[in-house]
Amino acid sequence: MDDMLKEFVVEALDLATNVEEHLLSLERNPGDMNTLNAVFRSFHTIKGGAGFMNLSAMVSACHLTENLFDALRTGQVAVTPEAIEAALEASGFVADQLTALNNGVPPEQLSTMPKALEAMLTDAIESKGVSKKAAAPATPQVAATAPEPVAVSTSSPSANNTDGVDWEAYYRAVTPAGTLPEPVATAVATAPKAPSAKEEHEAVKSSLSSTDVKHTTPAKEESIRIDAVKLNVLLEVAGESVQAANQAAVLLEKLSQFKFDGQAAPLMAALTETLTRASRYSTELQRATLATRMQPVGRLFQKFPRLVRELARDLGKEVDLNIEGAETEVDRVVVDSLYDPLVHMLRNALDHGIETAEERLASNKTARSTISLKAWQEASSVMIEVSDDGKGMDAQRLRDKAISKGLINAHDARTDDEAFQLVFLPGFSTKEVASSVSGRGVGMDVVKTAVERHRGAIRISSELGKGTTFLIRLPIELSIVPTMLVRTDGASLALPMATVQRVVELPETFESVGGQPVLRDLGRPLPVKSLGKVLGYMPSSERVGIVIAAPNPYILSVDSVDGTADLVIKPLTCISTPGITGTARSAEGELVLVTSLSFLIDGCKVREMMTA
Repeated sequence: MDDMLKEFVVEALDLATNVEEHLLSLERNPGDMNTLNAVFRSFHTIKGGAGFMNLSAMVSACHLTENLFDALRTGQVAVTPEAIEAALEASGFVADQLTALNNGVPPEQLSTMPKALEAMLTDAIESKGVSKKAAAPATPQVAATAPEPVAVSTSSPSANNTDGVDWEAYYRAVTPAGTLPEPVATAVATAPKAPSAKEEHEAVKSSLSSTDVKHTTPAKEESIRIDAVKLNVLLEVAGESVQAANQAAVLLEKLSQFKFDGQAAPLMAALTETLTRASRYSTELQRATLATRMQPVGRLFQKFPRLVRELARDLGKEVDLNIEGAETEVDRVVVDSLYDPLVHMLRNALDHGIETAEERLASNKTARSTISLKAWQEASSVMIEVSDDGKGMDAQRLRDKAISKGLINAHDARTDDEAFQLVFLPGFSTKEVASSVSGRGVGMDVVKTAVERHRGAIRISSELGKGTTFLIRLPIELSIVPTMLVRTDGASLALPMATVQRVVELPETFESVGGQPVLRDLGRPLPVKSLGKVLGYMPSSERVGIVIAAPNPYILSVDSVDGTADLVIKPLTCISTPGITGTARSAEGELVLVTSLSFLIDGCKVREMMTA
């Protein structure tokens, strides 16, 4: 894909996503003229760029949709559900074409505009007594009644020249407003004959050489696009520079223990100042680079209203989707990877959790249900919550289903919280027959895998008859993780600070409850678990405890605590070790194993799957 086409695809995809959001807003507020005009302008802009790229199917879809919205905003056609549905279908078709281009499909291999979509748009245009002639491309009436000069672009390509392309309209679509002289409306309305292709090209050529174009100052660009691969390389280099600066600071501290006299003393002072400055600048460089990868989750959330609307319609359910915290920022890689997990959770909520209107009324609930999608920042983590007010989850039914499928034995998942986590097991589903929406036992397993891939964790809480909540915790920044450095059996490990509450001293002997050592912390008995034993290290004398913040809090025993550090994490790619998510280098240059956030939140459990 050449640079010009790539630039068009990126900008048009943003416009197409915004169009979908505007259409759903317009469905709720049909009289919103600002939204009507915004949709019209978006399709108009995409059409202009698609024309220059010679994407005929996209031009046709945008052109018909533009005609529809010109009729809507001038009052010739009412904003009806049929009109919104037709526009949504057109928006989806355009987005599919753009996505295909973005994935490397050559323009000549794109599909043509479906006849069904063309018929749907035409029917919507003609829905309220507007004749086909009045709504068709190149209509004098539409061009004359449009209050903006862009209405010239509504004329049909075939009506203006013999080669089938409306070059002047395309040129005007990508030329800044006010650059070209305004077209005369009466000329469009009373033109006795269409200009030839030669005349059309001459008109564009003459307008390019006009003094208005020559003296127009180009708009100042406030941002530029950078290839994600280049940004990742920059971020990695910045992280390594911080690591090198930290190691240099440790070496300097050790070196300062020696006595330096004569000319060596001022050299040491200058070296100390230089390294301090270098460390500060490398840290600022890393933070600034990280900031360039931060994006609001609203970019992801805005894709879901239409998905929920259409799936609820297919399932015959009435659902509202409430979105909060769309401005919360998180690493771009996390935003991109969360789409599939959130789709699975929303589909499950609609299919499994939400009841039909009749069932809700019988349970003294409102006929219309609500799904909430929220995001907020909590310390160094971003929290994403998906909740519904449906029928909730039956813990006993989940246990029975998992046992019958051979996924667990009768002694596992004794608490409700453990039973809820069974939905993440591969192959688990409560549906007897798979449908097009769910029931194959792969969806929630995909969710957990995707979340843990980015050092996150997911938990479920549910109340029968009241609803279910999924809570995802993810690091805001993937490359740097605030950690507590600990030792066990001589090995250095790092625990994410998001799970650390405090450090306590452990006694030589413990109380025992059910064979499990227990220590009272702030008046509550907490089980004590050995980090070394869980990870397979040799037994050692562990006299330091770390209180872990989890749904079921506990104390993790280690040999010692070496302090805290912001580590640059390198993920494990060649091997998979339970409980370990990656590696890092300490300031002294020592290799550190980083424990998984989900592993700690799950109580340091290494689940062994049973075979059916």
